[in-house]
Amino acid sequence: NPDLYMYLSGYKNLQLIANLYKNITKERIDEVVKLVGLEARINDKVSKYSLGMRQRLGIAQAILHKPNLLILDEPTNGLDPEGIKELRELIIKLAKEEKMGVMISSHNLAELDNFCNKVCIIKNGEVLETKSINELKAEENHQYTIFKINSTNKVNEIIENAVILNKKEFKTTGQEKEIAEKVKKLVENNYEVYEVRKEETTLEEAFLKKTGGNKFLFIQ
Repeated sequence: NPDLYMYLSGYKNLQLIANLYKNITKERIDEVVKLVGLEARINDKVSKYSLGMRQRLGIAQAILHKPNLLILDEPTNGLDPEGIKELRELIIKLAKEEKMGVMISSHNLAELDNFCNKVCIIKNGEVLETKSINELKAEENHQYTIFKINSTNKVNEIIENAVILNKKEFKTTGQEKEIAEKVKKLVENNYEVYEVRKEETTLEEAFLKKTGGNKFLFIQ
């Protein structure tokens, strides 16, 4: 949680932090207020802010002096879906417009999977892995292909190694040519093929496999 003076306005809170640094102008404060999207409420008391607005004001405090690196600890904690979306968009904006590196320590892997690009996994104080999220997920991918058809009834009699998921979906392994042959077999046997897609490993699945369930993660 950001450390704020609740009885002061958002702008006064920023001015207090600005006094800790040299050469932070009024123009820079106004620029940061606009960057975090608080123009309409910046002169209101912080006690009237939502949690999401306080989080954005806390980030505004942290970037007044244009740091090269912003470190956030569980920034989405307690936020509703709208607040999480706003914070995600703000972090992406900071990385692009302010040319700022952002490192996040969080357990919310599903959310971070949406916008982070690199991962560092730590277990018992030891770094296990540092690489791009796409590389990590590709490494842990089981290379299954999922088929969505009109019915999975008796599909095991036609497709080898088919794992039935539900009444309309099954998954199987195979290279591209093998998958194409399986599609052909299904059609020849009067199955309607609606969808064929690669199974995507989630960041959480890849993480748990690497750590065995010890949930400490830094995303940057």
